[in-house]
Amino acid sequence: MANSLFENARNAVNRMTQGRQKGNHTSQEDMQAAKQAIQSAYSQCSQEEKQELQQLEQRLEAEHNGQQQQQQNNMR
Repeated sequence: MANSLFENARNAVNRMTQGRQKGNHTSQEDMQAAKQAIQSAYSQCSQEEKQELQQLEQRLEAEHNGQQQQQQNNMR
């Protein structure tokens, strides 16, 4: 099960980043679901997986910040 939680977190972030690369906007619900998947995975993963989860969190934040910046640019 722990591996499944970890895979779910990784897949959630990958879906968001791939969708953004294709020009799709991610919803706040998608962002929240990815964050929850990461938090759930933390409770039952190895140290190595925790390091990767930290990287996934950073990617998620970068996506979120990039999307906010794009929205601000579109408003100008």
